[in-house]
Amino acid sequence: MTLEGIGSRIPVSRDAADLADESMTFGDRLADRVAAIGGSWRFIIGFSLILAGWMLLNTDVLAHWHMAFDPYPYIFLNLLLSTLAAIQAPVIMMSQNRQAAKDRVAASHDYTVNLRTEVEIMALHEKWDRARLDEVEAKIDRVLSALERQQN
Repeated sequence: MTLEGIGSRIPVSRDAADLADESMTFGDRLADRVAAIGGSWRFIIGFSLILAGWMLLNTDVLAHWHMAFDPYPYIFLNLLLSTLAAIQAPVIMMSQNRQAAKDRVAASHDYTVNLRTEVEIMALHEKWDRARLDEVEAKIDRVLSALERQQN
């Protein structure tokens, strides 16, 4: 926003998150959701339970009947974890990049609001100074008038 736009007295206050969310694509929303889920304690605990269950199932339960589909070095589990990490890491990076862009929009918006506030405060100071000056001039005029009346 320029100074001309600030001078127009049109409100500029808007939620920066709403400004950024207006241009979100499906991929952006998906990346945010994956990052929100993958970065939660609920996911960590649930995923740990799944891993423990996988290992217990392949080490004790199915191995007892010689039916373990992924015995001890858990090669298939390692492949799945590597694939998950290879997919999840770039998606989380996309979400972080989008959050950085959202932060830049918020900073720009904050700057505009701060600039407008500063201009308005300067205008108020100018009006106040002008009013005080008018008041002082009126007092001087009254004193001068009183002095002239005393001299006459």
